[in-house]
Parts: sequence; structure tokens; C-alpha cells
Amino acid sequence: MARFVAQLEFLAGALLLLVIVVLVFAAAIMRFFGYPLIWSVDMAQLLFIWLCFVGATRAMRQHGHIGVDLLVRMLGHRQRLWLETAQAVVFVGFMMVLTVEGYQLTVLNKERLFGDSGFSYAFVTIAVPAGCIMLSLAIIANAVDAWRDHANGKKLIFTRTDSDDLTPPAEL
Repeated sequence: MARFVAQLEFLAGALLLLVIVVLVFAAAIMRFFGYPLIWSVDMAQLLFIWLCFVGATRAMRQHGHIGVDLLVRMLGHRQRLWLETAQAVVFVGFMMVLTVEGYQLTVLNKERLFGDSGFSYAFVTIAVPAGCIMLSLAIIANAVDAWRDHANGKKLIFTRTDSDDLTPPAEL
């Protein structure tokens, strides 16, 4: 299941990036010929917001976010796992607050139009709660994986270890 989710995240990120590049390129070409695609910049910005959350979730799942571990490296694996578990609880709690607040912001912005695209601004603001839920699920999955492996002492929630599988997803 984790492999499937990783492939899905990779595919979603790749497709979002491809559409953004095509939109920006088409906008530049059309502007050169005197026919600007005014809506394309708005769409590229909208998709970029979603790409940021998909990428952040993928990085979280692969333990790819940077961290300062100068002091915690001195701790043993079990102490580090407990510390990262406490961090995970705080982060997931914060993500849930952002989810609720982001949803409320989305409801407030459903009538507002996003630039010249004609789309509701809610498509922009809903990225926050959706992204926070995706990040929370990635943190929880990492925590479950780390605690299942705690006897071996090879996995942590946020910190990349030698046992992490970083192979790219198989061809889709």
C-alpha cells in the first residue's frame, strides 16, 4: 500500500509540474504573438500551491525534510524515537488546527473569484486543509512504521536512516 501511495504522489507531482510548465510556456508564446492567455498565470499559481503540498507530503514520507540533529544524534535510538513521537504529536495537532482553519477560510472564499480565471478562490484555499491532512497521514504512517520496527532500532519518524527505501517508484 505504501508503494502505491508513493507512486500516486510521484505521478500527481509529475503531472502538476508538467501542466504548470506547459501553461507558463504557452502563456509566454501566446504573449509573444500578441494573444496573452491571462488565465494561464492564475492556473499555474493554483497548481503550484497544490504541487507544494504534494511535494511536502512526498518529502515527509521519504524523511526528506531538513532538520537540525546536532544534539539529538547523541541520544540512543529509543530516546530519539520517543522525542520524534512527541514531535509528531505536536505536528499532527498543529496540522489539524490548520485543517480546521483552512476549511473555514475555504468556506469564506467560495464566492470570491481567483484572478481572471473565473474559478472560485476556494480551490486555492482548500489546498491548505487537504495538504495538512496528507502531511498528517504521512507523519502517522512514518510513526507506525518506526514503532513497528523499534526492536530493530533502524527507523525513525522524521530522520532518514540507512534502512529507508529511497528507490524511485517503478515505471507507471
